[in-house]
Amino acid sequence: MKQTAGHDALGEFAPEFAHLNDDILFGEVWDRESLLSLKLRSIATVSALIGKGITDNSLKYHLATAKNNGVSKTEMAELLTHLAFYAGWPNAWAAFNMAKEVYADGDEATSHGGFFGLGEPNDAYAKYFSGQSYLKVLTKPDDPLTISNVTFEPGCRNNWHVHHAKSGGGQVLICVDGEGWYQEAGKPTQSLHPGDIVEIPAGVKHWHGAKKD
Repeated sequence: MKQTAGHDALGEFAPEFAHLNDDILFGEVWDRESLLSLKLRSIATVSALIGKGITDNSLKYHLATAKNNGVSKTEMAELLTHLAFYAGWPNAWAAFNMAKEVYADGDEATSHGGFFGLGEPNDAYAKYFSGQSYLKVLTKPDDPLTISNVTFEPGCRNNWHVHHAKSGGGQVLICVDGEGWYQEAGKPTQSLHPGDIVEIPAGVKHWHGAKKD
């Protein structure tokens, strides 16, 4: 997460604070996604601010960040309702007024991605997909196993393809949000729901994607 607010506002007056805010808090702590997802960090941060009665522009910023990190309007409304009993009714009211502004244009573009968040447009592999997809790599480059969260817009699917491997290999699909389709060559299409797991051996021709609705 790239942040420059500290340097922009306090770079000359308090450069060390600006460094801690931008480079440490947002540059290092928020970037530890392998330990805690951005979506959960946003939920924790919003909860902490409301719990301390902080309902200024910093809360509005983190509400918008939560939206971008995959917290849907429904989830945010439920979170604030829950917090009202622990952080105080007036604090929740103030947060609701800000959240209504943040989510005024809906959340369809940013609430996808499920537990892990949306990620970036999957432009590098766009030619293998029909429709828009998003990619968020969850592992580090030197990890022995690559784990990624791929989000399909409604109706998006990838082309028929095969994962090749000299030994082992293959692919494991875990549906974490929404509903989708999976099909192996010569077999009927399989409907996918959150929690469904599909193990695909190497060399098996298949495709998968999101349902239109």
